[in-house]
Amino acid sequence: MILFALFGAIFALLVWGRWRYDLVAFGALVVALIIGIVPKEDAFSGFGHPATVIIALVLIISRALYNSGAIDLISRYVIDTSRSLMAHIGIMSGVAAVLSAIMNNVAALALLMPVDLQAAAKSGRSPALTLMPLSFASILGGLITLIGTPPNIIIAAFREKSLGEPFSMFDFAPVGLICAVAGVVFITLFGWRLIPQARTRQNSAKELFELEGYVAEAKAAKSSSVVGKRVCDLDELSEEHDVVVLGIVRRDERLPGMARRTAIRAGDYLVLQGGPEAIEKFVGEAGLEFAGAGKYGGVGGGGNLSLIEAVVPDGARIEGRSALSVRLLYRHGISLLGISRQGRPFRERVRKIDIKAGDVLLLLGPAERLPEVVNWLGCLPLAERGLQVIQRQKAHLAVGIFAGAIALASFGVLYLPIALAAAAGLLVLFNIVPLRDLYDSVEWPVIVLLGSLIPIGAALEASGGTALIAQNIVAVTAAYGPAVVLTILMIVTMTLSDVLNNTATTVIAAPIAVDIATKLQVSPDPFLMAVAVAASCAFLTPIGHKNNTLIMGPGGYEFGDYWRMGLPLEILVIAVAIPAILVVWPL
Repeated sequence: MILFALFGAIFALLVWGRWRYDLVAFGALVVALIIGIVPKEDAFSGFGHPATVIIALVLIISRALYNSGAIDLISRYVIDTSRSLMAHIGIMSGVAAVLSAIMNNVAALALLMPVDLQAAAKSGRSPALTLMPLSFASILGGLITLIGTPPNIIIAAFREKSLGEPFSMFDFAPVGLICAVAGVVFITLFGWRLIPQARTRQNSAKELFELEGYVAEAKAAKSSSVVGKRVCDLDELSEEHDVVVLGIVRRDERLPGMARRTAIRAGDYLVLQGGPEAIEKFVGEAGLEFAGAGKYGGVGGGGNLSLIEAVVPDGARIEGRSALSVRLLYRHGISLLGISRQGRPFRERVRKIDIKAGDVLLLLGPAERLPEVVNWLGCLPLAERGLQVIQRQKAHLAVGIFAGAIALASFGVLYLPIALAAAAGLLVLFNIVPLRDLYDSVEWPVIVLLGSLIPIGAALEASGGTALIAQNIVAVTAAYGPAVVLTILMIVTMTLSDVLNNTATTVIAAPIAVDIATKLQVSPDPFLMAVAVAASCAFLTPIGHKNNTLIMGPGGYEFGDYWRMGLPLEILVIAVAIPAILVVWPL
């Protein structure tokens, strides 16, 4: 009962979303240790669990495939912006699914999203039409192989613990491939048509750069020509450059209204609204300087300022914090000019707004520093290409090392974690993943989440909690046969995954699946496979999967937009997965 109460608290906090999921999970582990329901010798066993290690290594290898340009070259070869919308969605979805099968599906989306945004801009259409299909396809592709998605890795490791042998690299392929192909066909032919028309008529990427879309602050130095003038005296200059002076910030406080009759003092900040070029010209002619620009060069400092858009993924350093709290301007000389949240820009002092996952940030700073700072913030650039210098001459080497590791593991020559560890070591040795970027490649919140929940899940299993849940499920559905029980397990798991992290869902559902199979006296394999598919297929909400969160800002989607395409897609996955599982993994 204590464990059920603890899992209930974890569930409630994860759905609430106030605190990051890794902190919730680690806090729950500490509580479980203090009250004694998790033995102290098992306290941190989850961090050395094969599933945890494999996920970390796959993320490092995904970074290497990105850095080498191997995936970049493939995506560019097959993408043509002159194609029709349906053809573009079909090809992009197919590429996303294939890439997600051989690398982490979040990394696959991060590679293709800038390309898709560029194609949308060139075609003059809203990215909302293509980003959701791209996200869903990348999730579906992860079903095909062991390393495509964390739930598959966790299920394989759990099978090894329960039955003595894990699922191999391509055991997921028969069922996963059927689901992925059916899903991609649905997305291409029908799915994108279900996106709300209101989203397809707006272009959030374009709106962020339009005149009314963003705000900047410029400092009046002692030598500025505007010192001593009133704000209303700048009307002629602001009209000339299509810039609006929204007000004055003095001693870190915004003066009431637009301060039209207030005389400007040295040290005041003028709040400006306009386009990037217009603001730059206004600042230069008025003798102002962007806050912090003189520190590294720029307006007033003789340097070269540049703009970059970046999307905030779940777990980024700046998530839940403001530009002011991370001292973005004073520590790095980078100004946060605008925030787009679900396609809507903010007009207040953006550097004081707490950033959320899915937000798109418009950053201004020295061109040579912007990529480094975007990387430090943990964001993904919405530019034609990412932050690393692509080492295309090492593409074949990176692919060869990765393929060698997969082959050795698939033929049983090396244990999969050892093969992946050797591959990661070689990729670092050949500097495809620079040593300084090694730890940045790992998504540590997921590692902490998994390492914390595995001991709690083991305690629930040892206490008989999972057996109790399985017994109740079987008691309710026993009259309908194992196939119906399998379907119900898949529906429940998929529903949980839509509101919880898919890793947490898998840790909870895997032991229940084995206990249900034991009660029914059938093979546990089809039930484990059903959990693997269901836990990965979170299409109803932007919080169910990181990919859905990533596209929320650039696509201008709202929370309730996802289920329109996601619900029929989840029903389709269940409809094709159950027969496939029963054929490939008979009861």
